Amino acid sequence: MHMTYFLPTKLVFGQDTLSTLHEQSLPGKKALIVISSGTSTRKYGYLGRVEEQLKQAGVAYEVFDKILPNPVKRHVAEGAALAKEKGCDFVIGLGGGSVIDSAKAIAIMATNEGDYWDYVSGGSGKGKPMSKKPLPVVAITTTAGTGTEADPWLVITKEETNEKIGMGTEDTFPTLSIVDPTLMVSVPPQLTAFQGFDALFHSTEGYLNKTANTFSDLYSLEAIRLIGKSLRTAVADGKNLAAREDVALANTLAGLVEWTSGCISEHSLEHAMSAFHPELPHGAGLIMISKAYYTHIAENHIADERMAAMAKALGKEDATEAMDFVRALEDLQRDCGVADLKMSDYGMTEEEIPLMVKNARENMGGLFEVDPMTLSDKDCLEIYQQSFR
Repeated sequence: MHMTYFLPTKLVFGQDTLSTLHEQSLPGKKALIVISSGTSTRKYGYLGRVEEQLKQAGVAYEVFDKILPNPVKRHVAEGAALAKEKGCDFVIGLGGGSVIDSAKAIAIMATNEGDYWDYVSGGSGKGKPMSKKPLPVVAITTTAGTGTEADPWLVITKEETNEKIGMGTEDTFPTLSIVDPTLMVSVPPQLTAFQGFDALFHSTEGYLNKTANTFSDLYSLEAIRLIGKSLRTAVADGKNLAAREDVALANTLAGLVEWTSGCISEHSLEHAMSAFHPELPHGAGLIMISKAYYTHIAENHIADERMAAMAKALGKEDATEAMDFVRALEDLQRDCGVADLKMSDYGMTEEEIPLMVKNARENMGGLFEVDPMTLSDKDCLEIYQQSFR
């Protein structure tokens, strides 16, 4: 047994913890606050609260507000240019996974020359090492989906080639992360479900990953349990802070799974979907393919004991076989109102499925290498076809 545990991030978790930001040891004197291009961060007062906390801490700031739900490379370049121009010495990601991922990418390009894709491995990326450390990143998450506040990973899309690729190093961990469930009560029900299932699949994929270990298993099963316990309530009653807290904790634990173990090919398949269709929420895409994906694993008896353990964690206490996880998953999706999502509603066609198979393998092929099974292109094609409607 060989394992390494490394987490350089200070995690501050709990209700109203945003109000402690000014008390924390912040990594610089001028921040670039990265937020989404939407209105919610300002509308609900989250940006104003962060600005007030920085003023109390004696920290100056600039705001960059262009980040899309599926973040793109050109905004990374624009954000990095602004950070350089204004002399920002650290970056704050205030928002969901797309915003915090973008903050990490902007931090890289604020100190390194060239194009962001120079440092990406996979696809047309050049895979160069960074010559300088990124600026420090502070993550303040307003959603519970990606777990990026607890891991070094970031996912950015190169629009002109439809490449959606993840990357990260030990230097892209946030130095500080604030996880305050009170910032999540404004997330609408459907998005709460999409994000919750993203966190769930980070955990299930990490549990099935070839690299799973004692640390990741502990985090995986607890994250799955918390989602099974409270996601339904968080979707039905977004102001229920106990449920929001459970799902937020599950999400952060799932981020720890991402680092101690990692995703498998389910995420590669979804990245290909949203690379071609950036309006598709990542969690929605995962939900669409999940039944066929996990049924493939169950019917081929690839990880029967682990699938049954996940089913029990998700709430099916009498689970005895792998398909019990698929049944528990279907129940949760139905109860959360997301069981009938359609690829065609987001513009996907059956004709482009072979292109998505190719895209998944070429751009995120590394995740196939840590699958508990060997997933062929034919298998991928069938998973997409079985999921399409």
